[in-house]
Amino acid sequence: MKTSGGSDAAKRRAGESAAAAVDDGDVVGLGTGSTAAHAIRRIGERVDAGLDVRGVPTSFASRELAADRGIPLVDLDRAVGPDAPGIDLAIDGADQVVTAGSASGGEHAAPANAAIKGGGAAHAREKLVDSAADRFLVVADPSKETAALDRPVPVEVLPAGRSVVAQAVRAADGEPTLRRAERKDGPVVTDNGNLVFDCAFGEIADPAALSTTLSETPGVVDHGLFVDLADEIHVGTATDVRVVTW
Repeated sequence: MKTSGGSDAAKRRAGESAAAAVDDGDVVGLGTGSTAAHAIRRIGERVDAGLDVRGVPTSFASRELAADRGIPLVDLDRAVGPDAPGIDLAIDGADQVVTAGSASGGEHAAPANAAIKGGGAAHAREKLVDSAADRFLVVADPSKETAALDRPVPVEVLPAGRSVVAQAVRAADGEPTLRRAERKDGPVVTDNGNLVFDCAFGEIADPAALSTTLSETPGVVDHGLFVDLADEIHVGTATDVRVVTW
């Protein structure tokens, strides 16, 4: 269920803007998706020019692109833990991200720190890396901006827990749809060997509460609601980059 929309130029501006925040010696979380890919390419160019960094990939796709661009890689387990360097910065895309105060919060309300990820079915690993980072930068184009989240929420599910999770989602006033693979029979299978439900809840009035409900559901590996994780959002436009911070 990959999202579409937004020009490649706007995505490139966003990705390259976030890549400029990477400093020499950093360990960097490398996100998944078309906008994060621009950040990875730019970091690769900086590595060619002498930048000393190590990348922590969030998916098979980001690992392949980073390796192709000459970025030294380290596994998450070696980046985080006792005597490990930690992750200085993570850069990742979003399928939908709040960048304006909601109508219920008033005209000048601060934007909620909330996003939906998982169009590429990599959200479980993305959340591990992004939450472990000292700073998390979201990169997006204007088509991903919203005042309130309303896209279906991807939920990674243990295959054996499919029916239990579907029942729990319906009890939370959602409608789960098993994500089907393209150009092959059967469902999408994540890099972790699990299935994905795309769960429609309509407009999500309280992302934090829904995040808690989904996280506490047995059989859920992780979900695509990213709440209170981002430090900045870099939104690429036709001419420049707009940065939203918390």
